[in-house]
Amino acid sequence: MAEDINERVPHKRRRKQQTDYQQRRKLLKSGKPRAVVRTSNQHTRVHLAHFETEGDKNTAQTISKQLGEYGWEHHTGNLPAAYLTGFLAGMKADADEAVLDLGLREKKDGGRVFAAVQGMNDAGMEVPVGEEALPEEGRMKGEHIKEMKDIDVPSSVEEVKENIRGDFN
Repeated sequence: MAEDINERVPHKRRRKQQTDYQQRRKLLKSGKPRAVVRTSNQHTRVHLAHFETEGDKNTAQTISKQLGEYGWEHHTGNLPAAYLTGFLAGMKADADEAVLDLGLREKKDGGRVFAAVQGMNDAGMEVPVGEEALPEEGRMKGEHIKEMKDIDVPSSVEEVKENIRGDFN
């Protein structure tokens, strides 16, 4: 903490390593909503955060648990579920474009965060991201799971996408 009267005490959320204020300021300067993607072992969460002075307003909130309503019968903590969660959030979205907010997480190319971003892009939103960061098409469809466990995930992904499209058209 501050030992000298001229030393500045960092914000509480910075001290607890919960917020990177420099990164947040850069994202807010864009004037676009932030596409916030968070993952856990069991689920992927996606929402759009719109800046307001009273506090951020979150829209298009989606969690991978909701995929069951569209026919998803597999685990919700994998790459195809993250892709479909992003697709569902993109269909719910009230904006045409957004910037990706990774928070304090480290960027991992080909991971679930970027699968969710690809899902948002496929749903018609524009979330700019480098092509090298996106997972391979086969992994987003679950072909790697089919090879390992002989579960027909690729057809499930296409089914769920069609069910989501049907719900929003």
